[in-house]
Amino acid sequence: HPLMDFNDLSSKLNLTATNQTCVDNGSLQSLLAVFYTVIFTLGLVGNLLALWVFFYIDSKKNSVRVFLINVAFADLLLVVCLPFRILYHSRGNVWTMGPTLCKVVGSLFYMNMYISVALLGLISHRLRSTKWSTVLCAVIWIVAFAVILAFLVSKNPAQCFHYKQLHDAKWKAYINISVLVFFWLVFVSLMVSYGKIALKLLRTSQEKPNLPNASRYARTSRKSFFILFLFIVCFVPYHMVRVFYIITQITDTSCFWQDVANKANEVALLLSALNSCLDPVMFFLLSSSVRKEVLRLVGNVFCAQDLAGGSGSSSTAEQDGKTSRMDRGQANVSFTSHLKERTDTEFSQAVM
Repeated sequence: HPLMDFNDLSSKLNLTATNQTCVDNGSLQSLLAVFYTVIFTLGLVGNLLALWVFFYIDSKKNSVRVFLINVAFADLLLVVCLPFRILYHSRGNVWTMGPTLCKVVGSLFYMNMYISVALLGLISHRLRSTKWSTVLCAVIWIVAFAVILAFLVSKNPAQCFHYKQLHDAKWKAYINISVLVFFWLVFVSLMVSYGKIALKLLRTSQEKPNLPNASRYARTSRKSFFILFLFIVCFVPYHMVRVFYIITQITDTSCFWQDVANKANEVALLLSALNSCLDPVMFFLLSSSVRKEVLRLVGNVFCAQDLAGGSGSSSTAEQDGKTSRMDRGQANVSFTSHLKERTDTEFSQAVM
């Protein structure tokens, strides 16, 4: 009926106008641009360094190394998306690069976040088979790209990265809800897994306090708890906010709560992106090859600074400095050898 069509069109226009006036998109734009720039810089350097170590320094293969390499690739793809968000926020939350690129950047951002969630969850279960680890990683990437294709073939958005009502596209809300369920299942399994580790360590320390290498195993397991720390800091806040955010998208919600949901979502999304900076710290803790290479690079930097600052003005001072540098070089070699021996001994039996 023409009158009904007119009423439907009028309600849709009113809803769109309400969305644009309800949500204040400009209050956080400067802070978001600055923080995303920091995350981009640190995440890019950290993950490139990790991949360089994995492929060119340490060639041995195990299931954890397979997962860590895939986490680094996922982080790198997420980090590559950040300059677009930085440009978007620095221009006053205005997207000027077309709707297709908007969908590609947004989809890749979320895809790589959930690939990291899945891979970190698998690391906690300690798969022994390198073959099965590789197969699982391939399945995760294939499923992720399939979901992304569903979003890419959908209708182009009127705005990019903006809060949107989903009254007429509830299928998107249902996909978001299914992703939420997936995350909480992974998180619960992670809590159960590390709860078992904690109980086993506690029981072992009480029943066999004099067990050889018990302290070494305890230290290694405590380092693996960093994965749980990543989930709690980076991912849990976002998925708690996301529940409220989706509800405001598919129900009639006041302007005040729409704005609250939008701002909370932006801050929580920033925390989730922080994961790309913290994952290299996890590589440092769980991979002895990454740890040794980072320590070697840091040692070289400080050694070069000592050599540059140790030059004297007189020939006697130069001779003394040369002797001193030789002593420091011998000490540095001794320290590096001791560090390597200690690291190899500490992590040769590590679960991770």
